[in-house]
Amino acid sequence: MQSWRRKSLWLALLASWLLVLLGLFPLLRLSVPTSPWAGAPQGWPRWLDAELLQSFAKPGELLEDGPRPPQALRGGSCNWGACFDTSKCRGGGLKVFVYPAAGPVSETRRRILASVEGSRYHTLSAAEACLLLLLSPDTSTGECDPVPPQWDGGRNHLVLSLHPAPCPRTFQLGQAMVAEASPTVDTFRPGFDVALPLLPEAHPLRGGAPGQLRQHSPRPGVALLALAEDGGRWHVAGTDFSACPWDGHCEQDRGPKQTHPGATLPNATFCLIPGRGPDVLHFLQALQAGCIPVLLSPRWELPFSEVIDWTKAAIVADERLPLQVLTALQEMPLTRVLALRQQTQFLWDAYFSSVEKVIHTTLEIIQDRIFGPSAHPSLLWNSPPGAILALPTFSPSPSDFPFYHLQQGSRPLGRFSALIWGGAPGQPPLKLIQAVAGSQHCAQILVLWSSEKPPPTRWPKTAVPLTVIDGHRKVSDRFFPYSAISTDAILSLDAHSSLSTSEVDFAFVVWQSFPERMVGFLTWSHFWDEARGGWGYTAKRTNEFSMVLTSAAFYHRYYHTLFTHALPKALRTLADEAPTCVDVLMNFLVASVTKLPPIKVPYGMWHQEARPPPLEPGGPGLRQEPQPAAQNCINQMAAGFGHMPLVSSRLRLDPVLFKDPVSVLRKKYRSLEKP
Repeated sequence: MQSWRRKSLWLALLASWLLVLLGLFPLLRLSVPTSPWAGAPQGWPRWLDAELLQSFAKPGELLEDGPRPPQALRGGSCNWGACFDTSKCRGGGLKVFVYPAAGPVSETRRRILASVEGSRYHTLSAAEACLLLLLSPDTSTGECDPVPPQWDGGRNHLVLSLHPAPCPRTFQLGQAMVAEASPTVDTFRPGFDVALPLLPEAHPLRGGAPGQLRQHSPRPGVALLALAEDGGRWHVAGTDFSACPWDGHCEQDRGPKQTHPGATLPNATFCLIPGRGPDVLHFLQALQAGCIPVLLSPRWELPFSEVIDWTKAAIVADERLPLQVLTALQEMPLTRVLALRQQTQFLWDAYFSSVEKVIHTTLEIIQDRIFGPSAHPSLLWNSPPGAILALPTFSPSPSDFPFYHLQQGSRPLGRFSALIWGGAPGQPPLKLIQAVAGSQHCAQILVLWSSEKPPPTRWPKTAVPLTVIDGHRKVSDRFFPYSAISTDAILSLDAHSSLSTSEVDFAFVVWQSFPERMVGFLTWSHFWDEARGGWGYTAKRTNEFSMVLTSAAFYHRYYHTLFTHALPKALRTLADEAPTCVDVLMNFLVASVTKLPPIKVPYGMWHQEARPPPLEPGGPGLRQEPQPAAQNCINQMAAGFGHMPLVSSRLRLDPVLFKDPVSVLRKKYRSLEKP
């Protein structure tokens, strides 16, 4: 009897253990961390949306998508506070000195040097440098670089390598930071090293190819999945993945193969990328194609992970959960798919499409560490136009830039500053000053006097302050960020411009709705000249335009900061040598930042009929037709930007009731219809 009771107890105990294991096993499978980073707190898999988890998770257990929390240091004890001396950066900010090469200069090194020298951080003196940049050799035939003379244990040094270096280092890194392509998570030091993307050998220096996404939502007939294979190929498939396991080796052909480099990027909604090292190059291909990267347990650090929130553009999944991954991708809401695909295109264009953008992003990250967390909030890094084009020296607040009013729910201040570029002999532009001062939105008038002769002693009395600023003969001086400018909006004018108060009022109201764009009266259009094999531009009246003249245009004052501190000096010098090119350069700058055309508003024909004869080249005036000698500047600027940024438009904004057959007393801007 006792033996039977003993057996019954053992059976009951075994049955209880079996039930416990069967009940916990599904939960253990679902709670497997989706990334290999140890030590970080994990909730439910990051790649699943909240809607898909409601059936088996409590709302309190769901974590919001956000940047990965700080991790424990790996691969060394260095961190930013212990191994970098920020006192050398005080006053002048980040200044970068590049060590000269010991052997032959490869094409990759030449591109990196050109990118650094074209940045606002470069200096030719190692003594005044805050950061010393050492480029790793990238050719097997080149000699290994010796230890630099100012090495000092690697303190305030950055060792940069865009490609795996075949030449082993002959010295210890010590306290030096490392910026290398796709470092492993075991050796990467968060907050100190910088993770770079693995670039192909033929990656362009500047500009770069645009994103290939033409339609954000999935189209009928487009494959859902593309699997990265060995040799840089893509295997496009539907939802049946039984023949293509996660390792990338397909047993049979279930779809067309796409190769890269070739003519085609993956044409699918999701791109599955295994976490092995050889598959790192597929990551950039997916970004350019607008194919949402699905990273299967990556063993490498995502590029620029310190500042880029990859949860908005990519999906990190566990390769041990293939069925759950596939189900989540199939059931993902189209709104989420749209947001992810849009973000891939923004990140590609802002940070990865050229060598220059990769290098500038690296230096910008180090600059942010010097200034502190307030230099570039996450919004500036992860929203168009990106942190490279949002200079922290202008303002630490996103609301001060012209790009983030929609996200912030704000509008620009309701006043503008008129900046009149003058310098021709004679009387001041009385009619222009009176017309501008009569605007209810005008806060001040600034006259930039750019002549060797002294300015007039008497100026007209106005209801707003009038200030005369001493300038130089350089045309680019009109776009200097003068501290006297107190408003967000600037009305740029020439001394010979002709505008009415109603035209100024309406143009400013239009600008308030589009503060990131230029709003002007006179327009030019660019075109491709087959006979000359280059770009050209004209002021002839056509059905479209792509530029507005800065002799009468509204824009945000931040573009003065970008023009002075972000544009290469060679382009500003070109504008000074050919004054009519300054309009082209300013339009290039705004279009490259916004990816949008300017806006045209009504301009009375009587102004153009009363316009004085064209002035001498280099003098201020209302420029209408570009000079033939200046036609080549558009090609030089396109080469300097690496692409043609101008965008054409066929839109003109007119007031409501403009030229409608109603009483003129009912029209707000009635003087715009002056015969």
